Amino acid sequence: MGRFPFALVKKSLSLQPAPPVPEGLVPAGVLAPLFCLGKEPHLLFTKRTMMVKDHRGQISFPGGVRDAFDADLMVTALRETQEEIGLDPQAVEVLGSLKPITTITGYWVTAFVGRIPYPYEFQPNPQEVERLLILPLEGFCAPGCWNSGEYNYRGKTTQVCCWRHDDTVIWGATARIVLNLLARLGEFPIPGDHYATCLD
Repeated sequence: MGRFPFALVKKSLSLQPAPPVPEGLVPAGVLAPLFCLGKEPHLLFTKRTMMVKDHRGQISFPGGVRDAFDADLMVTALRETQEEIGLDPQAVEVLGSLKPITTITGYWVTAFVGRIPYPYEFQPNPQEVERLLILPLEGFCAPGCWNSGEYNYRGKTTQVCCWRHDDTVIWGATARIVLNLLARLGEFPIPGDHYATCLD
């Protein structure tokens, strides 16, 4: 049995009431797809193409900006996930939501953790998704894979966290979402700091 039995993951999550979107920020919803490979929880990520508007070439969770007809951000996350990787919303068991995060690019992002079937015949949208990545949740617990530092964007400076393993780099909002998920599970991989500036 690994560090994160799925029963523990499920018990640690719940849907939180949605706070109001701060003025001037664009609401967005993403799905953190979770599944068991063997007995170990894994997360599914996408690597974005160079054809998308924002965050080109970055590793992220599927999701996007809320449309006017979306009932809420969970609907947004599921709809965008279906558009990006072909995952049927009916196949997702939403386990809970994480605290929204603000990005330096002006988005207000709410992440929803959802259990998905695996294997699954994903159909990545070639305009948006270069490839899919599957990573074990426990792999994000190693302190040596994390670092943080300042990042400047159009004259604004923020503190960002970055996770690196071999040639795979996850940073920015996606890294913060992973840290928030780990915090809900009682894990704080940034040494000596349970309240890292990049952990909302």
